[in-house]
Amino acid sequence: MAVTKVWIEEGCTACGVCEDICPEVFKVEDEAIVIEGVNYSDYTDEIKEAAEECPVEVIKYSE
Repeated sequence: MAVTKVWIEEGCTACGVCEDICPEVFKVEDEAIVIEGVNYSDYTDEIKEAAEECPVEVIKYSE
């Protein structure tokens, strides 16, 4: 199923893994943010990988 919503919960360490995996959706400055206005379904696999690889498990998504 395609990802329709992405968010980041408290606790981000700004490690940059999510941005490395999917810079179209994630941007890291002081902490990671989700870029608005992106068609998340185009990046479903990358979003799921970023969530799995996040060392503090704060990347969440819904399908």
